[in-house]
Amino acid sequence: MTFSPGDAAALILVAAGAFLLPMVGTRAAVPAVVLEIIFGILIGPVFGIVEETELLTQLGELGFLLLMFLSGFEIDLRLFERRGIGQIAVAAIVFGLTLIGGYLFAQLLDLNLFLMLILATTSVGLVVPTLRSTRRMGTRMGQAILVSALLADFLTLLGVTILAVIEEQGAGLQLLKVPGFFVFVAVALMLLRWSVWWHPERFRRLFEQDDPEELGIRAALALMLVFVGISMLFSIEPILGAFLAGTVFAIVFRQSSGLETKLKGFSYGFLIPVFFINVGIRFDLEAMRAPGALVLTLQLIGAAFLVKVVPALLLVLRRLTLRESLAAGFLLSARLSLILAVAELGVRLGVIDLTLQAEIILLTAVTTTLAPILFRLIAPPVARQGVKDASGR
Repeated sequence: MTFSPGDAAALILVAAGAFLLPMVGTRAAVPAVVLEIIFGILIGPVFGIVEETELLTQLGELGFLLLMFLSGFEIDLRLFERRGIGQIAVAAIVFGLTLIGGYLFAQLLDLNLFLMLILATTSVGLVVPTLRSTRRMGTRMGQAILVSALLADFLTLLGVTILAVIEEQGAGLQLLKVPGFFVFVAVALMLLRWSVWWHPERFRRLFEQDDPEELGIRAALALMLVFVGISMLFSIEPILGAFLAGTVFAIVFRQSSGLETKLKGFSYGFLIPVFFINVGIRFDLEAMRAPGALVLTLQLIGAAFLVKVVPALLLVLRRLTLRESLAAGFLLSARLSLILAVAELGVRLGVIDLTLQAEIILLTAVTTTLAPILFRLIAPPVARQGVKDASGR
Protein backbone atom coordinates (compact mmCIF):
# COMPACT_ATOMS: atom_id res chain seq x y z
CA MET A 1 0.00 0.00 0.00
CA THR A 2 1.33 3.44 -0.95
CA PHE A 3 0.84 6.39 1.38
CA SER A 4 0.98 10.04 0.37
CA PRO A 5 2.38 12.88 2.52
CA GLY A 6 -1.24 13.85 3.17
CA ASP A 7 -1.92 10.39 4.63
CA ALA A 8 1.08 10.71 6.92
CA ALA A 9 0.14 14.22 8.10
CA ALA A 10 -3.45 13.16 8.71
CA LEU A 11 -2.42 10.09 10.69
CA ILE A 12 0.05 12.07 12.83
CA LEU A 13 -2.47 14.78 13.68
CA VAL A 14 -5.31 12.36 14.36
CA ALA A 15 -3.07 10.17 16.55
CA ALA A 16 -1.92 13.22 18.53
CA GLY A 17 -5.51 14.39 18.93
CA ALA A 18 -6.74 10.96 20.05
CA PHE A 19 -4.04 10.96 22.75
CA LEU A 20 -4.23 14.55 24.01
CA LEU A 21 -7.92 15.47 23.78
CA PRO A 22 -9.18 13.26 26.66
CA MET A 23 -6.72 15.00 29.00
CA VAL A 24 -7.93 18.40 27.80
CA GLY A 25 -11.53 17.26 28.20
CA THR A 26 -10.91 16.16 31.79
CA ARG A 27 -9.47 19.55 32.74
CA ALA A 28 -12.20 21.46 30.90
CA ALA A 29 -15.04 19.16 32.07
CA VAL A 30 -16.07 18.61 28.44
CA PRO A 31 -16.72 15.10 27.03
CA ALA A 32 -13.78 13.91 24.94
CA VAL A 33 -16.07 13.04 22.03
CA VAL A 34 -17.14 16.69 21.72
CA LEU A 35 -13.52 17.82 21.59
CA GLU A 36 -12.71 15.10 19.05
CA ILE A 37 -15.46 16.29 16.69
CA ILE A 38 -14.42 19.95 17.16
CA PHE A 39 -10.76 19.00 16.59
CA GLY A 40 -11.72 17.27 13.34
CA ILE A 41 -13.66 20.35 12.22
CA LEU A 42 -10.67 22.61 12.97
CA ILE A 43 -8.03 20.54 11.19
CA GLY A 44 -10.43 19.74 8.35
CA PRO A 45 -12.92 22.24 6.95
CA VAL A 46 -11.79 25.27 9.04
CA PHE A 47 -8.02 25.33 8.46
CA GLY A 48 -7.80 22.77 5.67
CA ILE A 49 -4.78 21.01 7.20
CA VAL A 50 -6.22 17.51 6.75
CA GLU A 51 -8.57 16.05 4.19
CA GLU A 52 -10.46 12.80 4.51
CA THR A 53 -8.22 9.98 3.29
CA GLU A 54 -8.90 6.35 2.48
CA LEU A 55 -6.79 5.30 5.47
CA LEU A 56 -8.71 7.51 7.92
CA THR A 57 -12.01 6.37 6.44
CA GLN A 58 -11.14 2.70 6.89
CA LEU A 59 -9.87 3.20 10.44
CA GLY A 60 -12.94 5.27 11.26
CA GLU A 61 -15.32 2.65 9.88
CA LEU A 62 -13.65 -0.04 11.97
CA GLY A 63 -13.87 2.23 14.99
CA PHE A 64 -17.53 2.84 14.25
CA LEU A 65 -18.30 -0.89 14.11
CA LEU A 66 -16.47 -1.37 17.41
CA LEU A 67 -18.48 1.49 18.89
CA MET A 68 -21.73 -0.22 17.90
CA PHE A 69 -20.39 -3.58 19.14
CA LEU A 70 -19.57 -2.11 22.54
CA SER A 71 -22.95 -0.35 22.59
CA GLY A 72 -24.49 -3.81 22.27
CA PHE A 73 -22.55 -4.81 25.39
CA GLU A 74 -24.75 -2.42 27.37
CA ILE A 75 -27.93 -4.37 26.53
CA ASP A 76 -28.59 -6.68 29.47
CA LEU A 77 -31.72 -8.74 28.78
CA ARG A 78 -31.70 -9.93 32.38
CA LEU A 79 -32.45 -6.37 33.38
CA PHE A 80 -35.72 -6.53 31.45
CA GLU A 81 -36.53 -9.84 33.14
CA ARG A 82 -35.92 -8.37 36.59
CA ARG A 83 -37.79 -5.13 35.99
CA GLY A 84 -41.02 -6.81 34.96
CA ILE A 85 -43.65 -5.89 32.43
CA GLY A 86 -44.71 -2.73 34.27
CA GLN A 87 -41.46 -0.83 33.87
CA ILE A 88 -40.97 -2.07 30.32
CA ALA A 89 -44.50 -0.93 29.43
CA VAL A 90 -43.87 2.55 30.85
CA ALA A 91 -40.55 2.77 28.97
CA ALA A 92 -42.32 1.70 25.76
CA ILE A 93 -44.99 4.39 26.26
CA VAL A 94 -42.26 6.99 26.85
CA PHE A 95 -40.54 5.91 23.65
CA GLY A 96 -43.84 5.95 21.74
CA LEU A 97 -44.52 9.51 22.86
CA THR A 98 -40.98 10.44 21.83
CA LEU A 99 -41.70 9.11 18.34
CA ILE A 100 -44.93 11.13 18.22
CA GLY A 101 -43.04 14.24 19.30
CA GLY A 102 -40.36 13.57 16.67
CA TYR A 103 -43.05 13.15 14.01
CA LEU A 104 -44.73 16.43 14.96
CA PHE A 105 -41.43 18.32 14.85
CA ALA A 106 -40.55 16.75 11.51
CA GLN A 107 -43.87 18.00 10.15
CA LEU A 108 -43.43 21.41 11.76
CA LEU A 109 -39.93 21.85 10.33
CA ASP A 110 -41.04 20.49 6.95
CA LEU A 111 -38.57 17.59 7.12
CA ASN A 112 -39.08 13.90 6.31
CA LEU A 113 -39.92 11.13 8.76
CA PHE A 114 -36.30 10.06 9.05
CA LEU A 115 -35.94 12.98 11.46
CA MET A 116 -38.45 11.25 13.75
CA LEU A 117 -36.01 8.38 14.33
CA ILE A 118 -33.07 10.77 14.57
CA LEU A 119 -34.78 12.63 17.43
CA ALA A 120 -35.80 9.33 19.07
CA THR A 121 -32.19 8.23 19.57
CA THR A 122 -30.50 8.37 22.94
CA SER A 123 -27.07 7.34 24.22
CA VAL A 124 -26.70 4.37 26.55
CA GLY A 125 -22.96 5.03 26.33
CA LEU A 126 -23.48 8.31 28.20
CA VAL A 127 -26.40 7.25 30.39
CA VAL A 128 -24.54 4.35 32.02
CA PRO A 129 -21.36 6.21 33.11
CA THR A 130 -23.43 9.19 34.30
CA LEU A 131 -25.62 6.95 36.46
CA ARG A 132 -22.58 5.14 37.81
CA SER A 133 -20.64 8.32 38.58
CA THR A 134 -23.65 9.75 40.46
CA ARG A 135 -24.24 6.45 42.34
CA ARG A 136 -27.75 6.05 40.91
CA MET A 137 -27.36 2.89 38.83
CA GLY A 138 -29.08 0.63 41.36
CA THR A 139 -31.75 3.11 42.44
CA ARG A 140 -35.36 3.09 41.22
CA MET A 141 -34.58 6.25 39.25
CA GLY A 142 -31.45 4.79 37.68
CA GLN A 143 -33.18 1.58 36.68
CA ALA A 144 -36.10 3.45 35.09
CA ILE A 145 -33.67 5.62 33.07
CA LEU A 146 -31.57 2.63 32.03
CA VAL A 147 -34.54 0.58 30.82
CA SER A 148 -35.85 3.58 28.87
CA ALA A 149 -32.45 4.20 27.27
CA LEU A 150 -31.87 0.55 26.35
CA LEU A 151 -35.33 0.22 24.82
CA ALA A 152 -34.94 3.48 22.89
CA ASP A 153 -31.55 2.46 21.47
CA PHE A 154 -32.75 -0.97 20.37
CA LEU A 155 -36.09 0.11 18.89
CA THR A 156 -34.55 3.09 17.11
CA LEU A 157 -31.89 0.91 15.53
CA LEU A 158 -34.55 -1.59 14.49
CA GLY A 159 -36.70 1.18 12.99
CA VAL A 160 -33.74 2.61 11.08
CA THR A 161 -32.91 -0.83 9.71
CA ILE A 162 -36.47 -1.33 8.46
CA LEU A 163 -36.55 2.14 6.86
CA ALA A 164 -33.20 1.49 5.20
CA VAL A 165 -34.48 -1.77 3.69
CA ILE A 166 -37.61 0.04 2.43
CA GLU A 167 -35.59 2.90 0.92
CA GLU A 168 -33.08 0.61 -0.78
CA GLN A 169 -35.21 -2.39 -1.77
CA GLY A 170 -38.87 -1.43 -1.41
CA ALA A 171 -41.59 -2.44 1.05
CA GLY A 172 -42.34 -5.91 -0.33
CA LEU A 173 -41.03 -9.31 0.61
CA GLN A 174 -37.58 -7.79 1.12
CA LEU A 175 -38.73 -6.75 4.58
CA LEU A 176 -38.72 -10.44 5.56
CA LYS A 177 -34.93 -10.18 5.62
CA VAL A 178 -35.17 -8.31 8.93
CA PRO A 179 -36.97 -11.07 10.90
CA GLY A 180 -34.81 -13.58 9.01
CA PHE A 181 -31.69 -11.92 10.36
CA PHE A 182 -33.13 -11.95 13.88
CA VAL A 183 -33.81 -15.68 13.51
CA PHE A 184 -30.13 -16.14 12.67
CA VAL A 185 -29.17 -14.10 15.75
CA ALA A 186 -31.49 -16.17 17.97
CA VAL A 187 -30.05 -19.44 16.64
CA ALA A 188 -26.48 -18.18 17.11
CA LEU A 189 -27.31 -17.11 20.67
CA MET A 190 -28.86 -20.50 21.46
CA LEU A 191 -25.91 -22.44 20.03
CA LEU A 192 -23.36 -20.32 21.87
CA ARG A 193 -25.17 -20.66 25.18
CA TRP A 194 -25.53 -24.40 24.66
CA SER A 195 -21.82 -24.74 23.86
CA VAL A 196 -20.75 -22.74 26.92
CA TRP A 197 -23.14 -24.70 29.15
CA TRP A 198 -21.90 -28.12 28.05
CA HIS A 199 -18.23 -27.32 27.45
CA PRO A 200 -17.26 -24.51 29.86
CA GLU A 201 -13.65 -25.68 30.04
CA ARG A 202 -13.17 -24.92 26.34
CA PHE A 203 -14.15 -21.29 26.85
CA ARG A 204 -12.12 -20.54 29.98
CA ARG A 205 -9.15 -19.41 27.94
CA LEU A 206 -11.21 -16.54 26.54
CA PHE A 207 -11.07 -14.88 29.96
CA GLU A 208 -7.47 -15.56 30.95
CA GLN A 209 -5.79 -12.25 31.71
CA ASP A 210 -2.33 -13.37 30.58
CA ASP A 211 -3.23 -15.29 27.41
CA PRO A 212 -0.40 -14.42 24.96
CA GLU A 213 -2.66 -15.01 21.94
CA GLU A 214 -5.50 -12.87 23.42
CA LEU A 215 -8.03 -15.47 22.33
CA GLY A 216 -10.87 -13.61 24.03
CA ILE A 217 -10.38 -10.48 21.93
CA ARG A 218 -10.04 -12.59 18.81
CA ALA A 219 -13.32 -14.35 19.61
CA ALA A 220 -15.15 -11.05 20.22
CA LEU A 221 -13.88 -9.45 17.01
CA ALA A 222 -14.56 -12.63 15.03
CA LEU A 223 -18.15 -12.70 16.29
CA MET A 224 -18.59 -9.02 15.39
CA LEU A 225 -17.25 -9.47 11.87
CA VAL A 226 -19.30 -12.64 11.32
CA PHE A 227 -22.48 -10.82 12.31
CA VAL A 228 -21.53 -7.84 10.15
CA GLY A 229 -20.88 -10.18 7.22
CA ILE A 230 -24.17 -12.02 7.71
CA SER A 231 -26.05 -8.71 7.93
CA MET A 232 -24.52 -7.77 4.58
CA LEU A 233 -25.72 -11.06 3.09
CA PHE A 234 -29.21 -10.17 4.34
CA SER A 235 -28.81 -6.68 2.81
CA ILE A 236 -29.18 -5.19 6.28
CA GLU A 237 -27.14 -2.32 7.69
CA PRO A 238 -23.87 -3.60 9.24
CA ILE A 239 -24.40 -1.39 12.30
CA LEU A 240 -27.26 -3.66 13.38
CA GLY A 241 -25.03 -6.71 12.95
CA ALA A 242 -22.26 -5.17 15.06
CA PHE A 243 -24.74 -4.02 17.72
CA LEU A 244 -26.41 -7.43 18.04
CA ALA A 245 -23.03 -9.19 18.06
CA GLY A 246 -22.12 -7.16 21.15
CA THR A 247 -25.47 -8.00 22.74
CA VAL A 248 -25.06 -11.73 22.08
CA PHE A 249 -21.48 -11.75 23.36
CA ALA A 250 -22.52 -9.94 26.54
CA ILE A 251 -25.45 -12.32 27.15
CA VAL A 252 -23.37 -15.46 26.70
CA PHE A 253 -20.23 -14.20 28.43
CA ARG A 254 -21.70 -11.83 31.03
CA GLN A 255 -18.78 -12.62 33.35
CA SER A 256 -16.31 -11.19 30.82
CA SER A 257 -15.64 -7.89 32.63
CA GLY A 258 -11.89 -8.27 32.16
CA LEU A 259 -12.31 -8.98 28.46
CA GLU A 260 -14.71 -6.06 28.10
CA THR A 261 -12.10 -3.80 29.68
CA LYS A 262 -9.51 -4.92 27.14
CA LEU A 263 -11.91 -4.38 24.23
CA LYS A 264 -12.82 -0.91 25.45
CA GLY A 265 -9.14 -0.17 26.01
CA PHE A 266 -7.97 -0.47 22.45
CA SER A 267 -11.31 0.61 20.94
CA TYR A 268 -11.84 3.82 22.91
CA GLY A 269 -8.10 4.29 23.12
CA PHE A 270 -7.69 4.93 19.40
CA LEU A 271 -10.08 3.51 16.81
CA ILE A 272 -13.29 5.07 18.15
CA PRO A 273 -11.67 8.53 18.56
CA VAL A 274 -10.52 8.25 14.93
CA PHE A 275 -14.16 7.80 13.94
CA PHE A 276 -15.27 10.91 15.85
CA ILE A 277 -12.37 13.01 14.55
CA ASN A 278 -13.19 11.84 11.04
CA VAL A 279 -16.80 12.97 11.59
CA GLY A 280 -15.42 16.44 12.23
CA ILE A 281 -13.11 16.31 9.20
CA ARG A 282 -16.09 15.47 6.99
CA PHE A 283 -18.21 18.24 8.55
CA ASP A 284 -19.75 20.37 5.79
CA LEU A 285 -18.88 23.88 6.94
CA GLU A 286 -20.29 25.46 3.79
CA ALA A 287 -23.65 23.84 4.45
CA MET A 288 -23.88 25.66 7.79
CA ARG A 289 -23.54 28.99 5.97
CA ALA A 290 -26.76 28.34 4.10
CA PRO A 291 -29.61 30.75 4.94
CA GLY A 292 -31.55 29.57 7.97
CA ALA A 293 -29.11 26.75 8.84
CA LEU A 294 -28.26 28.14 12.28
CA VAL A 295 -31.92 28.79 13.09
CA LEU A 296 -32.82 25.23 12.12
CA THR A 297 -29.97 23.93 14.29
CA LEU A 298 -31.35 25.76 17.32
CA GLN A 299 -34.83 24.43 16.56
CA LEU A 300 -33.47 20.89 16.34
CA ILE A 301 -31.64 21.26 19.66
CA GLY A 302 -34.84 22.48 21.31
CA ALA A 303 -36.79 19.61 19.75
CA ALA A 304 -34.12 17.11 20.87
CA PHE A 305 -34.69 18.07 24.50
CA LEU A 306 -38.47 18.47 24.33
CA VAL A 307 -39.20 15.06 22.75
CA LYS A 308 -37.32 13.40 25.61
CA VAL A 309 -38.10 15.59 28.61
CA VAL A 310 -41.89 15.79 28.16
CA PRO A 311 -42.52 12.01 27.71
CA ALA A 312 -40.12 11.23 30.57
CA LEU A 313 -42.52 12.93 32.98
CA LEU A 314 -44.60 9.75 32.70
CA LEU A 315 -41.92 8.01 34.76
CA VAL A 316 -43.88 9.26 37.76
CA LEU A 317 -45.94 6.12 37.07
CA ARG A 318 -42.89 4.17 38.29
CA ARG A 319 -42.97 6.06 41.61
CA LEU A 320 -40.39 8.64 40.59
CA THR A 321 -40.86 12.19 41.79
CA LEU A 322 -41.52 14.95 39.27
CA ARG A 323 -38.01 16.24 39.83
CA GLU A 324 -36.50 12.81 39.20
CA SER A 325 -38.59 12.38 36.05
CA LEU A 326 -37.51 15.77 34.75
CA ALA A 327 -33.84 14.93 35.40
CA ALA A 328 -34.32 11.59 33.65
CA GLY A 329 -35.69 13.35 30.60
CA PHE A 330 -32.62 15.57 30.35
CA LEU A 331 -30.23 12.62 30.66
CA LEU A 332 -32.15 10.68 28.01
CA SER A 333 -31.73 13.73 25.74
CA ALA A 334 -28.02 12.96 25.35
CA ARG A 335 -27.15 11.70 21.87
CA LEU A 336 -23.84 10.25 20.79
CA SER A 337 -23.00 7.30 18.55
CA LEU A 338 -26.40 6.17 17.33
CA ILE A 339 -27.55 9.59 16.13
CA LEU A 340 -24.34 9.98 14.12
CA ALA A 341 -24.88 6.52 12.66
CA VAL A 342 -28.46 7.31 11.72
CA ALA A 343 -27.45 10.65 10.17
CA GLU A 344 -24.66 9.01 8.18
CA LEU A 345 -27.08 6.37 6.94
CA GLY A 346 -29.64 9.03 6.07
CA VAL A 347 -27.12 10.83 3.85
CA ARG A 348 -26.17 7.58 2.15
CA LEU A 349 -29.81 6.78 1.49
CA GLY A 350 -30.44 10.29 0.22
CA VAL A 351 -33.20 11.02 2.76
CA ILE A 352 -31.31 13.83 4.51
CA ASP A 353 -28.87 16.32 3.00
CA LEU A 354 -25.41 17.42 4.12
CA THR A 355 -26.79 20.57 5.73
CA LEU A 356 -29.06 18.58 8.02
CA GLN A 357 -26.25 16.16 8.81
CA ALA A 358 -24.01 19.08 9.83
CA GLU A 359 -26.80 20.41 12.05
CA ILE A 360 -27.21 16.98 13.65
CA ILE A 361 -23.48 16.87 14.41
CA LEU A 362 -23.80 20.20 16.24
CA LEU A 363 -26.89 18.87 18.03
CA THR A 364 -24.81 15.88 19.16
CA ALA A 365 -22.08 18.10 20.57
CA VAL A 366 -24.58 20.26 22.48
CA THR A 367 -26.69 17.45 23.95
CA THR A 368 -23.63 15.35 24.82
CA THR A 369 -22.24 18.29 26.79
CA LEU A 370 -25.38 19.71 28.38
CA ALA A 371 -27.50 16.63 29.16
CA PRO A 372 -25.24 15.10 31.88
CA ILE A 373 -24.69 18.56 33.41
CA LEU A 374 -28.42 19.33 33.56
CA PHE A 375 -29.08 15.87 35.01
CA ARG A 376 -26.64 16.46 37.85
CA LEU A 377 -28.10 19.89 38.56
CA ILE A 378 -31.75 18.77 38.58
CA ALA A 379 -31.58 15.27 40.08
CA PRO A 380 -32.17 15.19 43.85
CA PRO A 381 -29.24 14.24 46.09
CA VAL A 382 -28.57 10.55 46.58
CA ALA A 383 -27.51 8.86 49.81
CA ARG A 384 -23.78 8.47 50.25
CA GLN A 385 -24.03 4.70 50.51
CA GLY A 386 -24.10 3.21 47.03
CA VAL A 387 -25.99 0.15 45.88
CA LYS A 388 -25.16 -2.43 43.29
CA ASP A 389 -25.78 -1.52 39.71
CA ALA A 390 -27.97 -3.41 37.27
CA SER A 391 -25.25 -5.90 36.40
CA GLY A 392 -24.70 -6.82 40.02
CA ARG A 393 -21.25 -5.22 40.21
